[in-house]
Amino acid sequence: MNYSPELKNALLRRMLPPNNESITKISREEGISEQTFRNWRDKARKEGYAAPGMDAVPDDWSTQDKFLVVVETAIFPIYYPLTSRNCT
Repeated sequence: MNYSPELKNALLRRMLPPNNESITKISREEGISEQTFRNWRDKARKEGYAAPGMDAVPDDWSTQDKFLVVVETAIFPIYYPLTSRNCT
């Protein structure tokens, strides 16, 4: 079955850091096979996204996944600068 890129991206974001929702949980909620989610995760890894195993806690992530998370989140201060409004 073909899924829209928007749906795939939204579901992939749920699987990847910082959300790290389990494939089993998302699969049950969405009615999409767990293998499909694993395929999407594996493809994301090959494309350079941090995609540690869903059961892995950050201490168990590979060095590559840790580095990719740091790189991905390094832009947050640019897009979400700290202001007096949101620093409560």
